Amino acid sequence: MSRASLEKEPHEVAAMFDGVAEKYDRTNTVLALGRDRMWRRRTREALGLRPGDRVLDLAAGTGVSTEELARSGAYAVGADFSVGMLRVGRRARPSVPLVAADALALPFADASFDAVTISFGLRNIADPIAALREMARVTRPGGRLLVCEFSHPVLAPLRAAYLGGVLRALPVVARRVASNPDAYVYLAESIPAWPDQKALAALIQEAGWSKVAWRNLTGGVVAMHRAFRP
Repeated sequence: MSRASLEKEPHEVAAMFDGVAEKYDRTNTVLALGRDRMWRRRTREALGLRPGDRVLDLAAGTGVSTEELARSGAYAVGADFSVGMLRVGRRARPSVPLVAADALALPFADASFDAVTISFGLRNIADPIAALREMARVTRPGGRLLVCEFSHPVLAPLRAAYLGGVLRALPVVARRVASNPDAYVYLAESIPAWPDQKALAALIQEAGWSKVAWRNLTGGVVAMHRAFRP
Protein backbone atom coordinates (compact mmCIF):
# COMPACT_ATOMS: atom_id res chain seq x y z
CA MET A 1 0.00 0.00 0.00
CA SER A 2 1.59 3.25 -1.09
CA ARG A 3 -1.29 5.65 -0.66
CA ALA A 4 -4.25 6.08 1.69
CA SER A 5 -7.64 7.19 0.48
CA LEU A 6 -9.17 10.46 1.61
CA GLU A 7 -11.67 8.39 3.63
CA LYS A 8 -8.71 7.82 5.96
CA GLU A 9 -8.95 4.18 7.00
CA PRO A 10 -6.74 4.20 10.12
CA HIS A 11 -4.72 1.08 9.24
CA GLU A 12 -4.02 2.46 5.76
CA VAL A 13 -2.84 5.82 7.07
CA ALA A 14 -0.64 4.10 9.68
CA ALA A 15 0.86 1.88 6.98
CA MET A 16 1.48 4.93 4.79
CA PHE A 17 3.46 6.65 7.55
CA ASP A 18 5.34 3.45 8.32
CA GLY A 19 6.46 3.54 4.68
CA VAL A 20 7.82 7.09 4.81
CA ALA A 21 9.36 6.91 8.29
CA GLU A 22 13.02 6.41 7.40
CA LYS A 23 13.37 9.69 5.50
CA TYR A 24 10.36 11.54 6.91
CA ASP A 25 12.13 14.36 8.75
CA ARG A 26 14.54 15.11 5.92
CA THR A 27 11.73 15.01 3.34
CA ASN A 28 9.62 17.44 5.37
CA THR A 29 12.47 19.91 5.65
CA VAL A 30 13.16 19.75 1.90
CA LEU A 31 9.50 20.09 0.89
CA ALA A 32 8.89 22.94 3.38
CA LEU A 33 12.07 24.74 2.27
CA GLY A 34 13.25 24.66 5.87
CA ARG A 35 10.18 26.44 7.24
CA ASP A 36 9.18 23.39 9.27
CA ARG A 37 11.74 24.40 11.90
CA MET A 38 10.10 27.82 12.25
CA TRP A 39 6.63 26.25 12.46
CA ARG A 40 7.77 23.98 15.31
CA ARG A 41 9.35 26.90 17.16
CA ARG A 42 6.20 29.03 16.77
CA THR A 43 4.09 26.16 18.08
CA ARG A 44 6.25 25.90 21.20
CA GLU A 45 6.12 29.66 21.76
CA ALA A 46 2.34 29.87 21.25
CA LEU A 47 1.69 27.21 23.89
CA GLY A 48 3.45 29.30 26.54
CA LEU A 49 4.93 26.25 28.24
CA ARG A 50 6.76 26.61 31.55
CA PRO A 51 9.23 24.34 33.33
CA GLY A 52 7.27 21.63 35.10
CA ASP A 53 4.33 21.67 32.68
CA ARG A 54 3.28 18.38 31.09
CA VAL A 55 2.55 18.53 27.37
CA LEU A 56 1.27 15.82 25.03
CA ASP A 57 2.49 15.96 21.45
CA LEU A 58 0.09 13.97 19.27
CA ALA A 59 1.00 12.73 15.78
CA ALA A 60 4.56 13.22 16.97
CA GLY A 61 6.05 10.92 14.33
CA THR A 62 9.76 10.55 15.05
CA GLY A 63 9.61 13.00 17.95
CA VAL A 64 11.29 15.99 16.31
CA SER A 65 8.35 18.18 17.39
CA THR A 66 8.39 16.67 20.90
CA GLU A 67 12.08 17.48 21.21
CA GLU A 68 11.32 21.11 20.29
CA LEU A 69 8.56 21.35 22.91
CA ALA A 70 10.95 20.07 25.58
CA ARG A 71 13.22 23.07 24.96
CA SER A 72 10.73 25.06 27.06
CA GLY A 73 11.60 23.01 30.14
CA ALA A 74 8.24 21.22 30.06
CA TYR A 75 7.97 17.44 30.24
CA ALA A 76 6.96 16.54 26.68
CA VAL A 77 5.53 13.15 25.69
CA GLY A 78 5.18 12.22 22.03
CA ALA A 79 2.46 9.87 20.82
CA ASP A 80 1.80 8.39 17.39
CA PHE A 81 -0.06 5.42 15.89
CA SER A 82 2.66 4.60 13.35
CA VAL A 83 4.99 1.99 14.81
CA GLY A 84 7.45 2.64 11.99
CA MET A 85 7.69 6.34 12.86
CA LEU A 86 8.16 5.57 16.56
CA ARG A 87 10.86 3.03 15.78
CA VAL A 88 12.84 5.62 13.80
CA GLY A 89 12.25 8.24 16.50
CA ARG A 90 13.44 6.03 19.35
CA ARG A 91 16.62 5.30 17.43
CA ALA A 92 17.27 8.96 16.55
CA ARG A 93 16.10 10.50 19.86
CA PRO A 94 16.46 7.91 22.63
CA SER A 95 15.92 10.50 25.38
CA VAL A 96 12.52 11.64 24.05
CA PRO A 97 9.52 9.79 25.57
CA LEU A 98 7.54 8.27 22.66
CA VAL A 99 4.49 6.04 23.03
CA ALA A 100 2.19 4.24 20.63
CA ALA A 101 -1.31 5.71 20.89
CA ASP A 102 -4.57 6.08 19.00
CA ALA A 103 -5.77 9.70 19.07
CA LEU A 104 -9.36 8.43 19.38
CA ALA A 105 -8.60 6.41 22.53
CA LEU A 106 -5.62 7.92 24.31
CA PRO A 107 -3.94 5.76 26.98
CA PHE A 108 -3.82 8.58 29.53
CA ALA A 109 -5.95 9.47 32.54
CA ASP A 110 -8.32 12.44 32.59
CA ALA A 111 -6.63 15.84 33.09
CA SER A 112 -3.12 14.37 32.76
CA PHE A 113 -1.61 17.28 30.81
CA ASP A 114 -1.33 21.05 31.03
CA ALA A 115 -1.30 21.30 27.24
CA VAL A 116 -1.79 19.17 24.16
CA THR A 117 -0.68 19.82 20.63
CA ILE A 118 -1.00 18.14 17.26
CA SER A 119 0.97 19.30 14.23
CA PHE A 120 0.11 18.26 10.68
CA GLY A 121 -1.79 15.23 11.96
CA LEU A 122 -5.39 16.17 12.70
CA ARG A 123 -6.41 15.91 9.04
CA ASN A 124 -5.14 12.31 8.99
CA ILE A 125 -7.51 11.19 11.77
CA ALA A 126 -10.74 9.46 10.75
CA ASP A 127 -12.89 11.51 13.18
CA PRO A 128 -11.22 14.86 13.98
CA ILE A 129 -13.98 16.06 16.33
CA ALA A 130 -13.81 12.86 18.38
CA ALA A 131 -10.02 13.26 18.55
CA LEU A 132 -10.37 16.87 19.73
CA ARG A 133 -12.78 15.72 22.45
CA GLU A 134 -10.31 13.05 23.52
CA MET A 135 -7.58 15.69 23.69
CA ALA A 136 -9.85 17.76 25.94
CA ARG A 137 -10.39 14.75 28.20
CA VAL A 138 -6.69 14.35 28.94
CA THR A 139 -6.12 18.11 29.42
CA ARG A 140 -6.69 19.77 32.79
CA PRO A 141 -9.29 22.56 33.09
CA GLY A 142 -7.68 25.77 31.92
CA GLY A 143 -5.13 23.84 29.86
CA ARG A 144 -4.21 24.71 26.29
CA LEU A 145 -4.63 23.18 22.86
CA LEU A 146 -2.50 24.07 19.86
CA VAL A 147 -3.34 22.67 16.42
CA CYS A 148 -0.74 23.43 13.75
CA GLU A 149 -1.98 22.33 10.35
CA PHE A 150 -1.75 23.06 6.66
CA SER A 151 -4.51 25.50 5.76
CA HIS A 152 -5.69 27.86 3.02
CA PRO A 153 -3.50 30.79 1.88
CA VAL A 154 -5.33 34.06 2.47
CA LEU A 155 -4.00 36.02 -0.52
CA ALA A 156 -5.37 35.07 -3.94
CA PRO A 157 -2.00 35.07 -5.79
CA LEU A 158 -0.38 32.90 -3.12
CA ARG A 159 -3.40 30.60 -3.02
CA ALA A 160 -3.30 30.13 -6.81
CA ALA A 161 0.44 29.45 -6.78
CA TYR A 162 0.14 27.08 -3.85
CA LEU A 163 -2.79 25.03 -5.12
CA GLY A 164 -1.82 25.15 -8.77
CA GLY A 165 1.91 24.72 -8.48
CA VAL A 166 3.36 23.75 -5.12
CA LEU A 167 0.95 20.93 -4.27
CA ARG A 168 1.16 19.50 -7.78
CA ALA A 169 4.93 19.54 -7.62
CA LEU A 170 5.11 17.99 -4.16
CA PRO A 171 4.91 14.32 -5.29
CA VAL A 172 7.48 14.99 -8.01
CA VAL A 173 9.96 16.45 -5.54
CA ALA A 174 9.17 13.69 -3.05
CA ARG A 175 10.29 11.08 -5.57
CA ARG A 176 13.83 12.42 -5.22
CA VAL A 177 14.01 12.46 -1.43
CA ALA A 178 11.25 10.30 0.14
CA SER A 179 11.40 6.62 1.07
CA ASN A 180 7.80 6.13 -0.14
CA PRO A 181 7.11 9.01 -2.55
CA ASP A 182 3.65 7.84 -3.67
CA ALA A 183 2.36 8.53 -0.16
CA TYR A 184 2.88 12.24 -0.80
CA VAL A 185 0.17 12.11 -3.47
CA TYR A 186 -2.30 11.48 -0.64
CA LEU A 187 -0.76 14.21 1.49
CA ALA A 188 -0.99 16.73 -1.36
CA GLU A 189 -4.64 15.83 -1.99
CA SER A 190 -5.61 15.97 1.69
CA ILE A 191 -4.46 19.56 2.17
CA PRO A 192 -6.97 21.42 -0.10
CA ALA A 193 -9.72 19.06 1.09
CA TRP A 194 -9.16 20.18 4.71
CA PRO A 195 -11.37 22.91 6.31
CA ASP A 196 -10.14 26.48 6.13
CA GLN A 197 -9.15 28.50 9.20
CA LYS A 198 -12.66 29.58 10.18
CA ALA A 199 -14.18 26.15 9.62
CA LEU A 200 -11.49 24.43 11.69
CA ALA A 201 -12.03 26.92 14.51
CA ALA A 202 -15.71 25.96 14.49
CA LEU A 203 -14.82 22.25 14.71
CA ILE A 204 -12.54 22.89 17.67
CA GLN A 205 -15.28 24.84 19.45
CA GLU A 206 -17.82 22.11 18.66
CA ALA A 207 -15.49 19.61 20.35
CA GLY A 208 -15.78 21.55 23.62
CA TRP A 209 -12.79 23.89 23.58
CA SER A 210 -13.22 27.60 24.33
CA LYS A 211 -11.56 30.91 23.34
CA VAL A 212 -10.58 29.51 19.94
CA ALA A 213 -8.33 31.77 17.88
CA TRP A 214 -5.90 31.28 15.04
CA ARG A 215 -2.78 32.80 13.54
CA ASN A 216 -1.64 32.35 9.96
CA LEU A 217 1.94 31.37 9.18
CA THR A 218 3.56 31.66 5.75
CA GLY A 219 0.54 33.55 4.42
CA GLY A 220 -1.95 30.94 5.56
CA VAL A 221 -0.16 27.94 4.08
CA VAL A 222 -0.07 26.87 7.72
CA ALA A 223 -2.38 28.01 10.53
CA MET A 224 -2.01 27.65 14.29
CA HIS A 225 -5.28 27.31 16.20
CA ARG A 226 -5.11 27.82 19.97
CA ALA A 227 -7.89 27.05 22.44
CA PHE A 228 -8.47 26.42 26.14
CA ARG A 229 -10.10 23.65 28.11
CA PRO A 230 -13.11 25.10 30.03
